[in-house]
Amino acid sequence: MSTNKNISIGLFGFGCVGQGLYDVLSNSQGLKASIDKICVKSKNKDRKVDMSFFTWDKNVILSEKKHDVIVELIDNADEAFAIVKEAIENGVSVVTANKKMLAENFETLYKLQEEHKVALIYEGSAGGSIPIIRNLEEYYDNELLTGIKGILNGTCNYILTRMELENKDYSEILKDAQAVGFAESDPWLDVAGFDTKYKLVLLTVHSFGIILKPDQVLNLGINTVSYDDILYAKRHGYRIKLIARAEKINDKVRVFVLPHFVPKDTDLYNTLYEYNAVEVEGAFSCKQTFTGKGAGAHPTGSAVLSDISALTYDYKYAYKKLKSLKNKFNGSYEALHLLDKDFTLKLYIRFKDKEELKELDIVDIEEEYKSAATNYIIANVKFNSLFNIYNKPENKLFVCVVE
Repeated sequence: MSTNKNISIGLFGFGCVGQGLYDVLSNSQGLKASIDKICVKSKNKDRKVDMSFFTWDKNVILSEKKHDVIVELIDNADEAFAIVKEAIENGVSVVTANKKMLAENFETLYKLQEEHKVALIYEGSAGGSIPIIRNLEEYYDNELLTGIKGILNGTCNYILTRMELENKDYSEILKDAQAVGFAESDPWLDVAGFDTKYKLVLLTVHSFGIILKPDQVLNLGINTVSYDDILYAKRHGYRIKLIARAEKINDKVRVFVLPHFVPKDTDLYNTLYEYNAVEVEGAFSCKQTFTGKGAGAHPTGSAVLSDISALTYDYKYAYKKLKSLKNKFNGSYEALHLLDKDFTLKLYIRFKDKEELKELDIVDIEEEYKSAATNYIIANVKFNSLFNIYNKPENKLFVCVVE
């Protein structure tokens, strides 16, 4: 794609991130690009852009095939996949920030890129303004990574920070977060750890070359956290953070999303409010941390604009680690044999009644506390048994990793 011509963009979605992209592109210097058509669902919303730019028919953008880049920024993962698939099949490069769509369809999308020789770039899907995927692809492409972990959801970090600093309970802070736009009216995907998990699935591909389905990755969130848990963490010199982790141990990879007690004097401990942080550890480069705003119109819009700019010099993800692993296993993308679920974790578990613990395979209990207000144990638990309480809204246990 020539850098001398004006890049024509067909945009799907004009919500928070779509408007953020419009703003940063309007104020960008040096990049010759313009949004020529925007496809949205609602005809009745007030828009800050002239209505002549809008269409309600996706085929106006996809069938005309006159755009250099398709940018997909809608909420619905199934509809997003259909748009991205058709664009790639039409030979048009795509930029997206839809982490759920990517995580659920990664193998198919990777094969489509290879077949049609076009790029699919998605920096804004994993860390907001943090350029983590590009760094994994370029800086760490030949590094023997041993682990990647981080705070990947600004909503959860905002809630946990305010609970600690303002001495308030979860429900009160969640309500405030919804009022100021830091949490959705239905916050389940954020607070239960699903949003974080989709991002972790993508980072695992670029860190270790392993494609996982989202339902193969455990996620327990902060939706059951209470101020009692925050107090326990404070007294012991910790902060509670929702952490995504992928680590390589003896040629197998452990991948999960769980709340953690994070110790003082660490970058993750000092990451507050809506900020995100990603810690990358390699055999040679040791430990490095990337921080930045993890969500919001302008931070994510800026990441999307960076991807559009990259396409002007024909940038594509090389997927070196994915291709290396595929060759090692005779062309197969199946990596379940590399996923380790047979290990124990030291956990803080708060509960009301011991009956709630029956689905967990507890190896031993190191500490137990009971009172009229709260009960908890510190115990070593078989990781695989945590799937017994996974994705169950009726689960009231709060589970937190102790390191």
